Amino acid sequence: MLESGTIFILAVVVVALILFGILLSFVPVMLWISALAAGVRISIFTLIGMRLRRVIPGRVVNPLIKAHKAGLKVTINQLESHYLAGGNVDRVVNALIAAHRANIELSFERCAAIDLAGRDVLEAVQMSVNPKVIETPFIAGVAMNGIEVKAKARITVRANIDRLVGGAGEETVVARVGEGVVSTIGSSDSHSKVLENPDLISQTVLAKGLDAGTAFEILSIDIADVDIGKNIGAELQTEQAEADKKIAQAKAEERRAMAVAQEQEMKARVQEMRAKVVEAEAMVPLAMAEALKSGNIGVMDYMNFKNISADTDMRGSIGKMTGEKKDGQ
Repeated sequence: MLESGTIFILAVVVVALILFGILLSFVPVMLWISALAAGVRISIFTLIGMRLRRVIPGRVVNPLIKAHKAGLKVTINQLESHYLAGGNVDRVVNALIAAHRANIELSFERCAAIDLAGRDVLEAVQMSVNPKVIETPFIAGVAMNGIEVKAKARITVRANIDRLVGGAGEETVVARVGEGVVSTIGSSDSHSKVLENPDLISQTVLAKGLDAGTAFEILSIDIADVDIGKNIGAELQTEQAEADKKIAQAKAEERRAMAVAQEQEMKARVQEMRAKVVEAEAMVPLAMAEALKSGNIGVMDYMNFKNISADTDMRGSIGKMTGEKKDGQ
């Protein structure tokens, strides 16, 4: 069996190894050695302070080493504060290195502000060096002669770093170019002029200064394709004629309905007049009887009235028979 002193020494060694392992896991000694080897002077207590502030030291120290090797003057406090603000430290340092290599003036504060604004600052720097081409879908416009013209444009843009914070994005540039294309096509006398000279569209649109207030600088606008669409003018005229036809039919139906109503009204009036005539004829015998009773007329007067009435009926019958014979011939 081992002596008690030996057991104590082994226990102390095990505890020391455990404490040393915990210390290495908490204190990034290897990262500190890497920084010293790269010529970046950083205190081990600074790394411990990062751990206490819940900052991953590798996310700050490795970009600092990269910036130091690239010749950039960036402090560890700047990188750590940007990390705590929720920024991407590595992307900011890469953007600063790319801007430095391309002789683009870009400070750390502006670069960090662009990154915190949600824009890809590295892509913006790369776009400043290598312009980007944005291709629009087919944009339809109608010339003055009513023919639809469809044009597809390629917009060459370069990032404007000074306007990346607060500047409009690609969607605004595409929308403005589309508006300019439609306006240019609409002001053309005919579609043939657009087909003959498509660069007139790009020249007119480019002269409008559409990149104002955006995060880009428009270098050129090129018309990639032009196509003829529908005859919008003819379709509109056809639709207008169809609408006029329906309006005319509605008015004719209204006039017919009014005529039918007037006819019905006239028939009703005739029926009313006939009823009044029948009522008046029915009152004649009563009036004759009352006149005889009161002595206003005599028997001979009554007989003369009957003879006149019979003579009138006979003349009406003869006239009716004569009319029927003429119709038969």
